Amino acid sequence: MPELLIELFSEEIPARMQARASEDFCRLLQAELRPLMPEMPRPLFGPRRIALVGEMAARAETPGKEERGPRTNAPAQALDGFLRKHGATREQLREEGGFWVLAKPAEVTLAEDLLARAVPAVLRAFPWPKSMRWGSSDFAWVRPLQRVLCLLDGQPVRFPLAHGEDQVHGIVTADLTEGHRILAGTEPFAVRSFAEYEAGLRDRFVIADAAERERLIETGIAELAAREGLEVVPDRGLLAEVAGLVEWPVPLLGSIDAAFMDLPPEVMRTTMRVNQRYFALRVPDGRPAPRFALVANIIPADGGAAIVAGNERVLRARLSDARFFWDQDRKQRLESFLPKLETVVFHAKLGTQGERVRRLERLAALIAPYVGADPALAARAGKLAKADLATGMVGEFPEVQGVMGRYYALADGEEPRVAEAVGAHYRPLGPGDAVPAEPVAVAVALADKLDQLAGFFAVGEKPTGSGDPFALRRAALGVIRMIREGRLRLGLAGLIGEAFFGYPQATGTTASPEFGMDVATEKLGAGFKPPAGSPHPPMVAAFAAGLLEFLLDRLRVQLRAEGARHDLVAAIFGATPDDDLVRLLARAAALEAMLGTPDGANLLAAYKRAANILRIESRKDGPHDGPVDPALLVLPAEAALAEAVEARSAEVTAALAGEEFRPAMASLAALRAPLDAFFETVVVNDPEPKLRANRLRLLSRLCGAMTAVADFSKIEG
Repeated sequence: MPELLIELFSEEIPARMQARASEDFCRLLQAELRPLMPEMPRPLFGPRRIALVGEMAARAETPGKEERGPRTNAPAQALDGFLRKHGATREQLREEGGFWVLAKPAEVTLAEDLLARAVPAVLRAFPWPKSMRWGSSDFAWVRPLQRVLCLLDGQPVRFPLAHGEDQVHGIVTADLTEGHRILAGTEPFAVRSFAEYEAGLRDRFVIADAAERERLIETGIAELAAREGLEVVPDRGLLAEVAGLVEWPVPLLGSIDAAFMDLPPEVMRTTMRVNQRYFALRVPDGRPAPRFALVANIIPADGGAAIVAGNERVLRARLSDARFFWDQDRKQRLESFLPKLETVVFHAKLGTQGERVRRLERLAALIAPYVGADPALAARAGKLAKADLATGMVGEFPEVQGVMGRYYALADGEEPRVAEAVGAHYRPLGPGDAVPAEPVAVAVALADKLDQLAGFFAVGEKPTGSGDPFALRRAALGVIRMIREGRLRLGLAGLIGEAFFGYPQATGTTASPEFGMDVATEKLGAGFKPPAGSPHPPMVAAFAAGLLEFLLDRLRVQLRAEGARHDLVAAIFGATPDDDLVRLLARAAALEAMLGTPDGANLLAAYKRAANILRIESRKDGPHDGPVDPALLVLPAEAALAEAVEARSAEVTAALAGEEFRPAMASLAALRAPLDAFFETVVVNDPEPKLRANRLRLLSRLCGAMTAVADFSKIEG
C-alpha cells in the first residue's frame, strides 16, 4: 500500500501541546481518509513540526447501488429533498412499484482528490487549546504555519489551503521541509519517502521521533551524572517537556552554589523545574547534589562552558529569591500566618480559607478516632494545614504548598506527627503518588478532600464530561485510595454529612440559597428514603447518598483501570447500599469468587432465567409477590426449591450480619442444584392458574433472597 507522509511545519509549538496535537491530527485525518486509510497512522512531533506517516490506498471504488425514494404520488417537496440529498436530477429517476428509484453509478475516489479535500478541512477545524491568526488570513494555527509537506507513494500531492478568498498567505503543499534553524540553516530540502525524511532531518540536526529524543536526553544526563557518582531525580513529565523543546538534544551539567544547599530540596527542585526546565541531581543516599542538568538545543563550540555559565547565573538569581522568602517566613511562627487567610477567598459561595481552616480543624478531629489518630493532634494539624498558603515562599512557588508548611511546623517545634500531616494532607496528588500513612496525616487528608467534595457538590459545581475545574474526581480517588490501601472502616455517608454541617450555609434540615443542594433534590425526587438509623435529616441524608454514588462511580472507574470486576461493586451496592468501602469490596470479592465456580456461574444463568420469566409474566398479571403456599407445591422439585430457598436465605442473612462473606456466597451457591432441578421438571406457566401463580411467587421469593446478597441483574456476562 502506498506510503503517506504529511508534515505541518511552523514556528515553535509549545511543548505541552505537541503530543496531543499529533494524536489529534492522526485521528481526525484518518477519520476523513478512512475509505483509503484503514489503519491509524504513526504520529511524529517536535518543536517546529507536527507530522504523520502511514499507509493509504491509491484509490477506492464504491459499487453502484439503487436508492428508493418517495412514492410517485408524494408531494413535490419530498421528491426535491430526495434529489438534493443524493445530488441527482429528475432525469436520473425511474418508476418502480409506485416509488421513484435512483440508480447510483459506481464511484471511484482517488487518494489525491480525497487528500485535497480532507487536509484543508482538518487544518481549519483543528482543536488547538489556543491558536493565533497572522497577516490578513482567517486561518488559525498555534503558531504561524510556514510549509506543508504531503507525499503519497513518493510523489508530492499539491493543493492550496485556500478557502474562498482566504489564500492563507499562499501556502501550498509540496515535498519540502527544513532542518535545524541554527545548525542547518533555513534552506529547505526535498524528500521522496519517510526514510529520506527521517535521514535528511537527522543529517540536518533534527531527531524527528520524540521518543528517541527522550531516550537521548535521559541516557545523556544519566551518563554525565554517573561520571560524578550522582543520580538524576526521576521526572518523566519534565523529560517529555524538554524533548518537546529541543530538536538536537545536548545534555550538560551545571553547579549550584554551596550557599543555597541548605534550602529545602523541594524548593530547589521546584525552581529548577518550573522556571528553568533543569533536572535535579542527588547523591546515592538521596541527599540533593550541588549539581543540575540542562539540555541545550545546539552543539556548542566551547563544549558548553558559556551555556552552563549563563544558566548558573540565572539559577543563582532564582535561588536567591527562594533564600529571601525562606529567611523571611521563618521570622514568625506558622500559626501567625492564619489571620491572613481570613481575606483569601476559597470560593465565592464557600467562603474564605480562614473559614475552611476551622472546618478542617473540626472535621479532622471527628475522623481521627476512625483511623487511629489522636483527635487533638488531628485538630491541630487541620488548623495549620493551610497556613503556608499565606507565606512568601508558597506565594512565589505554589507547587510547594504543604511541603513548606511541614518545614515551618518542624522549625516551630510542633509535634512531628502534626508537621507530617501538614506536609502530606494534599496527597495523593495523582495515581503515582503515595497515600498518607501516619494516622494524623490520614485524618487531615480525608478531612481536606471530604470538605472539598461536600462544598462543591452542595453549590452544584459537580464535574461534567468536559471538565473538572476543582479536581473533584482526583479528590474522590484520593479518598478511595486511602480507604482501600489503609483498609479504613469508615461510614462515609455519616462523614459526608458532618462535612456538610461544617459550612455555615448548612442550617438544620435545609440550607441557605447559595447551597442549591441539587444533588439532594434529585435523590429525593427519585424516591430516596434515608436508611434506618440515619442521624441526619432527609435533605442531608439524600445529599450524602448522592455524593456517595459519585465516590462509587470513581471506585468503579479505578477497578476497571485495574482490570477488576467493577460491575460486582454495582451489584452489591444495588442490593444493600453500603458506605463502608472495605466491607463493600470484601463482599464483591466473595461474590467474584463464587461466580468463578461452576455452581456460581450456573446460578447466575438460572437467576437471569427466573428474572426474565418474572418480568414477562408480571406484564400480564403481576406483580407476583406474597408468600408461597406449601399446599400448592405439588411436585418434588418445587417443594425442594422452596425448602432450599428458606434454609439458604436464613444462612446467608446470618453470615452477612457477621461479615462472613465467603460462607454467605457458598450458601447461596448451594441453590444451584435445586434450581436446576426445578427448571428441568417444573413447568412454571402451568394451565392451572393457582399452580402457575404459586410457582411465580416461588421464583419471586428466590430472586428476592438472591437480591439480598447482590443485584444480579447488574452483573455483566
